[in-house]
This record gives sequence, structure tokens and C-alpha cells, in this order.
Amino acid sequence: MELFLARVLDGLANGSIYAALALAVVLIFRSTGTINLAQGEMAMFTTFLAWKIASPSGGLGLPVVVALLIAMTAGFLGGAVIERVIIRPVEGKESHLPMIIVTLGLFLAIDAVAGQVFTLNTVSLASPFPAGGVTTGGVLIQWSTVGILLTLLVVSILMWYLFQHTRVGLAMRASVDNAESALLVGVRRGRLLMLGWGLAAALGSLAGVLVAPVTLVQVPMLQSVLLYGFAAATLGGFESPLGAIVGGLLMGLAESLVSGYVGFIGNELSLFTALLMIVAVLLVKPTGLFGRADLRRL
Repeated sequence: MELFLARVLDGLANGSIYAALALAVVLIFRSTGTINLAQGEMAMFTTFLAWKIASPSGGLGLPVVVALLIAMTAGFLGGAVIERVIIRPVEGKESHLPMIIVTLGLFLAIDAVAGQVFTLNTVSLASPFPAGGVTTGGVLIQWSTVGILLTLLVVSILMWYLFQHTRVGLAMRASVDNAESALLVGVRRGRLLMLGWGLAAALGSLAGVLVAPVTLVQVPMLQSVLLYGFAAATLGGFESPLGAIVGGLLMGLAESLVSGYVGFIGNELSLFTALLMIVAVLLVKPTGLFGRADLRRL
């Protein structure tokens, strides 16, 4: 029982990180109708920035929490600039292929730039949460696990408040649900797209710094993690922020329990769990657990 509870806590902590990335994926999808293949690389770049700021040797040696805030701010600004300069010229096309090609090129470009600007070596970044934990019922609950779960809770509340109780959030929802009507009432869709990309990049930066103590900081650090984020968004529904959160937590739990109790899978084939969940959801409910079917009158 103690081992089971430990795996559940680990799964929830990992799932919180997947949920943050899934939220970023959902924000982009709701804005543009497609996915950003460079989402993980954008987060990786700002995670390297956080490492540079927090590193006592060769960096500024600032606290990791300060580095996290700076990385999220840089991610927000970088995401907004990328949308305005690189993405906007191919937005609004009838085909999503140009957007996919551009984000794939952005993926490769950020990989190359990160290696040149920072390092191609693997470096470490400390957790923003205290070390140690508390033992309850024979199970050690790490402070980092508690911190990650609380962070997801705060992010979820802020996102809910943004979309439900602010004019900007309501305008973003309106521009997605009915872009033409939103334009007629004065909603400036271009600015909202910049905001959406900025928020998505900031969430990616948060996920990158939170997962860095486990994966270490390296150029491909978030490539497999982003696959879990895509799987979580697929599970919850690409149009539902709530679905992204629930999907991320379920994905983390499934990965932890299956790799721990199914011997032939283990950690090496843990991505197989994500693949199976994606296939199962697409077969049973293609729109995801919280997704909406797109109804059109013929």
C-alpha cells in the first residue's frame, strides 16, 4: 500500500508538469486551430536561461525562484514576438500545413541556437522548492511534489479566472468561438493571438524549470515530456483547458502505475502507455473527454 501511494504521488507530480504543457498546447490550438511543434523547444530555451541566471559558476547565482520568474517573463515576451514576426504571416490559411512546417523549422532553429548560446552539455538546475519532505503513513511526501501540485492548482485558478472573469479572457474565448462576430464588436484578434502565444510560452517555461531537476537541462530535455503533453491534450480535449489539466494528471498516474506494476513496460517503454491512451481515446471519443463535437449545418 505504501508503494502504491508513493507511485500515485509521483504520478500526480509528473502529471502536473504534463498538464502545464498540455495547457500551453491547448492555448495555441484554441487560437490557431493547429499545434505548435516547437512548444517544448521554446520551453527548453527559457529553462537554459533560468539555469544561466541561477548558476553560481558562470552565471548570476540568483535564487531559482527568481530565475523561474525571469524565465517565464522571457518566455511570455519571446512567445509574443514569435507569433508576431514568424507565425502571423502564415496564420489564417485554409490549410494548416504552412503553420506545421513553420513550427517544425522553429523547432530545429531553437535547438541549434540553444546549443550555440548556452551549451551542448548536460547541466543541472536545482528545484525551486525546498529539499526533503514529510513522512505520513509510512510514505515520504517530498516538498517538491507538494510544490508542483500547488503550482498547478494556482495556475489552474488563474487560467479559470482569466477566461471567466476578465474582459481579455472573454474576448479570447469570443474570438475563438466566433471570430467574425468578435471582429464586428471590436475585438482585436491580432493582439489576442500574441497574448495566447505569450501565455503558452510562459506555461512552457514553468513546466521546463519544474521538470529540470529530473531530466537535467539539455537540448532534448522536453521532447519526450512534450509527447506526454500532447497525449494529455488529446485525452482531455484540445479545446478544453480543464481537459488539459485532467488529462495531464491521468497521464501522469497511468505512466507511474503502469511502469511500476507492468514488468515488461518499466521506465524504458513508458511512452507506450501514452500511445495506448491516445489510441483508446481517439477510438472511443475522438474529441477527448472534455472536447466538443464541431456541429455544422448542411
